[in-house]
Amino acid sequence: MVDFAKIEEKWQKKWAQERLGEAEPDKREKFFMIFAYPGISGYLHVGHMRGFSYTDIICRYKRMQGFNVLFPVGTHASGNQAIAFGNKVKNKDKDWISYLKNNGCPPNLIPQLTNAEKVVDYFNDVYVNEYWKKFGFLADFRRFTSTIYPDYNKFMEWQFKKLQEKDLLVQKPYFATFCPECGPVAVDPSETDISKGGHAEKNEYTLLKFKMGDDYLVAATLRPETVFGQTNLWINPDVTYVRAEVGDETWIMSKEAADKLGYQKDSVTVVKEFKGVEFLGKYAVAPGIDKELIILPSRFCNPDVGSGIVTSVPSDAPYDWIALQDLQKDEGMMKKYNLPVDDVKAIKPVAIITSKGFGEHPAIDICKKMGIKNQNETEKLEKATKEIYKSGFHTGIMNDACGKYKGKKVEEAKELVKRDLIELGKADIIHDLSEEVICRCGAKVIIKRVDDQWFIKYSDNVLTEKSKEWVKNMDIKPDAYAQNISGVLDWFMDRACARLGNWLGTKLPFDDKWTIEPISDSTLYPAYYIVSKYINDERVSVKQLTEEFFDYVFLGKGKNEEVVKKLKIAGNLLDQIRDDFNYWYPLDINLGGKEHQTVHFPVFVMNHVGILDKKHWPKGIFVNYWIIGKGSKISKSKGGAEPIPGAIKKYSVDGMRLYYAHVSSPHADVVWDEDVVFHYKQAVERVFSVADDLLGKKNVKNKQLDNWLLSKMHECIKQVSNSMDGYDLREATNTLFFQFYDNLRWYERRGGGDKAVIKEVLEHWIKMICPIAPHTAEEVWSQLKHKDLVSAGDWPSYDEEKIDLLAESQEKVLEKIISDIRSVIKLSKIDKPKSVTLFTAPSWKFDLFRELKKQIGVTRDVGQIMKAIMRDEQVKKNAKGVNKIILGVVKDPTRIPSIVGESEEEFGYFDNNKEFLSKELGVSVHIVKCEETKEIKAGQAMPGKPAILIN
Repeated sequence: MVDFAKIEEKWQKKWAQERLGEAEPDKREKFFMIFAYPGISGYLHVGHMRGFSYTDIICRYKRMQGFNVLFPVGTHASGNQAIAFGNKVKNKDKDWISYLKNNGCPPNLIPQLTNAEKVVDYFNDVYVNEYWKKFGFLADFRRFTSTIYPDYNKFMEWQFKKLQEKDLLVQKPYFATFCPECGPVAVDPSETDISKGGHAEKNEYTLLKFKMGDDYLVAATLRPETVFGQTNLWINPDVTYVRAEVGDETWIMSKEAADKLGYQKDSVTVVKEFKGVEFLGKYAVAPGIDKELIILPSRFCNPDVGSGIVTSVPSDAPYDWIALQDLQKDEGMMKKYNLPVDDVKAIKPVAIITSKGFGEHPAIDICKKMGIKNQNETEKLEKATKEIYKSGFHTGIMNDACGKYKGKKVEEAKELVKRDLIELGKADIIHDLSEEVICRCGAKVIIKRVDDQWFIKYSDNVLTEKSKEWVKNMDIKPDAYAQNISGVLDWFMDRACARLGNWLGTKLPFDDKWTIEPISDSTLYPAYYIVSKYINDERVSVKQLTEEFFDYVFLGKGKNEEVVKKLKIAGNLLDQIRDDFNYWYPLDINLGGKEHQTVHFPVFVMNHVGILDKKHWPKGIFVNYWIIGKGSKISKSKGGAEPIPGAIKKYSVDGMRLYYAHVSSPHADVVWDEDVVFHYKQAVERVFSVADDLLGKKNVKNKQLDNWLLSKMHECIKQVSNSMDGYDLREATNTLFFQFYDNLRWYERRGGGDKAVIKEVLEHWIKMICPIAPHTAEEVWSQLKHKDLVSAGDWPSYDEEKIDLLAESQEKVLEKIISDIRSVIKLSKIDKPKSVTLFTAPSWKFDLFRELKKQIGVTRDVGQIMKAIMRDEQVKKNAKGVNKIILGVVKDPTRIPSIVGESEEEFGYFDNNKEFLSKELGVSVHIVKCEETKEIKAGQAMPGKPAILIN
């Protein structure tokens, strides 16, 4: 049994002693790659290690190819995650304490983790020493940085000064996603600030003001243009509503809506609470149509959505139509709430919009089409609503009932109606989220008005166009994202880049009440890895990281002697750092998860384009998709996967690295399955076993077989090199660990045993598996009596002249004939055959197949092929069977062997291997030329496919 733990520890120590990951500029061509540094949001899990492992695999390959490779690492600690974690420890949260213990946190350390900085330090140590180093990453750990370090803060201050110089910063009012405990939070798929709701959208509702006495009932709608189809109001009888003073008016809405509105308006004061039932049967004047509408009960009014009051437009809203139908059929409900039965039953939909594919009442049409019978069919109702709204927005035209908006497109009327109602004082605005969002601290996220919010102006036309043009030059994987990123950049608008409140991160250099938010402080950071090494080894101090320093290093601005004098730094050291930057930059590949496609990668590109010289703009992006649990994405802080140390013991590092590389395309999600991962551990173990078996063979030479193995080896080098150059890790690992493994086992099965050939082939194979399974490669390399490290060696090169297609074709035919013979024996129903005779094809058929191969490459016209082939005299003599052969080959060209040799050559090959065939089949095998027998069966023989006779 392979002791993976011992092997892993041994070689990781050796790599560290040899400092293989440490990179300094030299005369070699450089290669600079990073993975998007992870946030400090809990223990990493098996999903994170997928993309991280891709980075190390690619960097190891490039290093062996002769590139000078820089692969630095860091962590993204900005934001509120560490603060939230510290508070959980402080509050003795049982689940969190258990989570820490289960993941190996020493019990005596846990009480210290009430401080956010201590939390960051702890997880930094875990990420580096328990995950990345133990996964064998050859990273330059000397350059480690974290976004809350004082030196990194100085780098961020410089970056924002440059954005301001470029007129790419602006302050303006903003409705921000906001945690009442932490302050503004970013809501995006990366879920950096939040624990739930990363795909929530910020909706702007129009608040329609229904006059009722001295009050206004306010109903929130996303479709203000539908006011002309209003028939009634809906209120939930069981929900608590409030009367609130808003400015000089009193509004009625749900308690939850009043709370949210208080964050968006200067003055919202709740003066009374009551249940919705109190309003049922009353009337209020609807804005836009100035008509009294009755208030009716409906439990689909959610107090958390909008205002908790809904205006009913049954012609265009499936929920409204079905709710109205349900109520009109339920006289008991109407009597319960003392509703006028005749008035309720008299309510009819009002046609207002003509949409493509629907009649005058789209909601009625789609409910009939989808068979929706009642309000309980929420899934169908949601689908119907989306379809109606989409069709109406893109194809709808306002009809005669819509007054001055008649004939206008819905998408135009929507904004006009909203504007006009607001100007008339009949409507207002409230912002809300499309789904529940929970902050890392556990509080519910709402939307708050911030009057002086800072933004990075990603809407700048010049910046956008330059960025769109640049991404065309980049190597972006997958191709689908390469095609889409230009569109992403096009709609990427101004991003709120700072927030108020208690956050870890960098203060804005010109307004220190603001902290730069996590996405905005992770755009140019690959450049900082060049500087961080000099901070970490104390050759440069934090005080020396001034604007002049970064201008000189990153932009080449300023004079050396002036900067040196001001900073009191050695002139040659300053130039060395500048030279380092010019050597390593631009970044060759930035690898990150699929959530970064619309969050991190756009700002990564745009900030480089906006601040740095063109020669330093990034060259590549690699998007890796997720390892997911059964049903959803695995979460760090929710403990959705087994701890990495436990996974390492169970599956081995190389087993997991092979799993990541081979189980799927990097650009597809994969469901974590323990049984599948075990399969890859076994695939790694097979490397040891096949090497041991081959090295233990007696020295036996078989020129044809040895040439075949050498040919397969050089072909393997060629294929794997091409796959790795294109970052097709799945194809590369498939060739190495499965196809070539099968070749080695076939060589062994065939009796191959040339010591020199085995050593040469194993050496090349081990070199190629090194980037994927480096610990295994080093161990087998040492068994081959090498004193050096294979990780520090060169990638093998292939020799085209040693790729022997004839030898490969012959071995393929031999393997196939064994399978064919077994099938024939099975069909013959002869339990114990006495012998098997193979008849090899006559020379004229080889001539025929060579010509057929040539003709098939030109035409599939049987007449033309026949005419060309009949020029051969030998073929003419056997014309009787030629037509049938030609028809069969035209129908299925794979009947032609990849290499059509000679008749004598094929006979000699099979004759030389009849002992092997006899041994494999357990029966005597005879090889006979067709020309030397009268056996009718012999006439079926074709090149590469001898006829078979069972006796």
